[in-house]
Amino acid sequence: MAALKKTWVTVLGWVVLLVGVAALILPGPGLLLMLAGLAILSQEYDWAEQRVEPVKVKAFEVAAAGVQTWPRILGSTLSALVLVGIGIFWMIDPEIPEVSVIGPELPFGGLGSGLSIVLSGLVALGLVVYSVRRFRGDSDGTHERRAVRSAS
Repeated sequence: MAALKKTWVTVLGWVVLLVGVAALILPGPGLLLMLAGLAILSQEYDWAEQRVEPVKVKAFEVAAAGVQTWPRILGSTLSALVLVGIGIFWMIDPEIPEVSVIGPELPFGGLGSGLSIVLSGLVALGLVVYSVRRFRGDSDGTHERRAVRSAS
C-alpha cells in the first residue's frame, strides 16, 4: 500500500509541476502550480521539500508585484476577461475565414477546449482578487512586506 501511495504522489506531483512549468509561458498560474506540485512531491521526497519555500517566496513576490499599481491590476483583469471571452468564442466554435492552414473551423474548437480556456480566465480573475486583497490591504506597503516575509 505504501508503494501505491508513493507512486500516486509521484505521478500527481510531477504532472502538476510540469503543468506549472508549461504555464510559465502559457496562460495560467505557473508559479502557483509549480508550488502545488512541489508540495505534493514533498510528501515523499526531501529534495522537493527543500524547494517548496523558495518557490513559495517567489510566487508571493510576483503576486505582490502584479498588484502594485492600478494599471497592472487593470491589465491583469482585462487579460483575464479577454481569456474568458476567447473561451466562450471557442465553445461556440463558429466558422472562421481560412487563413493558410487554419479554417474554416477553429483548431480544437468545441466545448472542452472552450471550457478549459474559460476556467483559466476565471482562475486568473480569482488570483487577481486574492492578490489585491492580500497585498494591497494598506497604502504604505507594510501589509505587502508582511505577507512576503510570512511566506519566507
